[in-house]
Amino acid sequence: MSSGQNERREMTGAEMVVQALKDNDVKHVFGYPGGAVLPIYDEIFQQDEVEHILVRHEQGAGHAAEGYARSTGKAGVMLVTSGPGATNAVTPLQDALMDSIPLVCLTGQVPTPLIGSDAFQECDTVGITRPCTKHNWLVKDVNQLAAIIHEAFHVATTGRPGPVVVDIPKDVQFAKGTYVPPQTAPRTSYQPKVQGDLEKIKAAVELMASAKRPILYTGGGVINSGPEASHLLRELVDLTG
Repeated sequence: MSSGQNERREMTGAEMVVQALKDNDVKHVFGYPGGAVLPIYDEIFQQDEVEHILVRHEQGAGHAAEGYARSTGKAGVMLVTSGPGATNAVTPLQDALMDSIPLVCLTGQVPTPLIGSDAFQECDTVGITRPCTKHNWLVKDVNQLAAIIHEAFHVATTGRPGPVVVDIPKDVQFAKGTYVPPQTAPRTSYQPKVQGDLEKIKAAVELMASAKRPILYTGGGVINSGPEASHLLRELVDLTG
């Protein structure tokens, strides 16, 4: 756990991004550099707690982050630039959404005064990624940046896992503000409750009890629920023969 988790201190937006990654226990980031995220890259290379994995294409960064999430159970993180960098991330975002993979995608964006002006390598990242993410954010205030990143990790990993996007304009990366650690960040309103259907569970139990040679076909939800769920599944298999 990073010492920054208990501190409020002034830093640039780019510094906030790296500190937020540390405070959310991120050890690896998959990405491809570009002009709109160079301030973040400068901060990544000033430390050694978060390792950057350089890919050859933004789509590869997304799929690599998916594989990382599948193998570790943690959220995968990708970092891409604005415009074509963000649009190249759409395929892995959609894949992560369909397969319930926790993925946090950090995208660069043109400076806020240029948004909507057809600036170089500008695109409506929030609009483009809305259909293929659980949620996305365009950060316009550096003082909200850290809290939004903390919330992004919460949304990506809570309930049914999935991808999220945090779009960060370049001027926000340069701006200075107060970093908010996870413990003191505003509590997110996203608190999903997963409840089973008791009648369907009873019907499934009756089917298993009456089956002579039952076969259990289980999905990724068992894996997403952690080791205890897999252990309980094996117990169920033993009980049903």
